[in-house]
Amino acid sequence: MYVAIEGVIGVGKTTLARFLREPFQADLLLEVFEENPFLSSFYADRERYAFQTQIFFLLSRYQQQHKVIPETLNAGRMLISDYTFDKDALFAGINLAGDELDMYHRVHQALAEKIPQPDLVVYLRATTSTLMQRIAHRDRPYERDMDQAYINELNQAYDVFFSQPKWQGRLLVLDTDDLNIIARADDLRLVTNRIREALRLAPYQESLPLGN
Repeated sequence: MYVAIEGVIGVGKTTLARFLREPFQADLLLEVFEENPFLSSFYADRERYAFQTQIFFLLSRYQQQHKVIPETLNAGRMLISDYTFDKDALFAGINLAGDELDMYHRVHQALAEKIPQPDLVVYLRATTSTLMQRIAHRDRPYERDMDQAYINELNQAYDVFFSQPKWQGRLLVLDTDDLNIIARADDLRLVTNRIREALRLAPYQESLPLGN
């Protein structure tokens, strides 16, 4: 079984993936974004470095997922990842245009056919103001001058992306503005329960509300 956690920069994907490892006895697949040599330059000048950044991410994500996902699933182990391969195209649609976007889509389409799809995508949502607070709190050097307009654009793009019919039946949407899985154990239990319920993976409690 393969579960992917998704959401905008700063929403808490990696944190949740790490916290879910023990209750689900799962392997983890975490995105290695800090190895992208263009990332800090991209945040400083998006237009100039967008294509290099996207292609590096695309190939890196492909190399990681093409190997790890089949090996883990074939071994009969559960896998939890803090990203989907599909989301790379979402970022490209925002950051690229013209011939560069066309070239990107041709490469992405060829590679995506070889990547297994998740059984469940957990989409973590938050307001743009909450995301900016979380980004500031984790204080990564290349994110210190993060453009709020860019995060807001991503937030809207993610909502549109996950409204596509292809995700129906395997998408769990969680609003996280009022959740704190680090400080409140009950919040983590609620999220874990919702994932178990979505997967029909016992034990779980039917329709347990979040945030109450």
